[in-house]
Amino acid sequence: MSQPPRRIVTGHDETGTSVFLSDGEPPVVRTAPDGAAFYEMWNTDSVPAPLAADEAEPTERDLTVPPAPGGTKIRVNEFPPGCVSPMHRTQTVDYGIVLAGEVVLVLDDSERVLRAGDVVIQRGTDHRWENRTDAAARMAFVLVDAVFTEPLLKVLGPEVLGSLHGSPLAPGRS
Repeated sequence: MSQPPRRIVTGHDETGTSVFLSDGEPPVVRTAPDGAAFYEMWNTDSVPAPLAADEAEPTERDLTVPPAPGGTKIRVNEFPPGCVSPMHRTQTVDYGIVLAGEVVLVLDDSERVLRAGDVVIQRGTDHRWENRTDAAARMAFVLVDAVFTEPLLKVLGPEVLGSLHGSPLAPGRS
């Protein structure tokens, strides 16, 4: 694993002045069975998100891929060389930004190579990530809870709801 991303969190003091609450490595980092590192940056449980002067650390909970219902999540993933994620689908809109390296996004019918600076908008499709290079790749993901429309559910079939990705990794895994 390379250098963790830096996370800076702002908030307010008791007089309402804007202040820095933290500056450093994200407090929660986990490693998936495929070797990918998950740097949990922040998440919210609803939109609009409540803003308080200070709040409890929202990333210190079980790792799940999708955000809470009605919520959001931002994480940075690092894919080591040879990493292949399982094929999966979530009921989310995901904004994926390649920060470094190269990854391949594989869908049911085709694939695309993404390089640093590329942005993918992942809209509830079945997919997997592959790093076919000999260097680590890093991506930032912003996940937003979403709902399949009735017309899409008719095409996908009702069983799709039972096969969505979302099982947690064990807490504290690294």
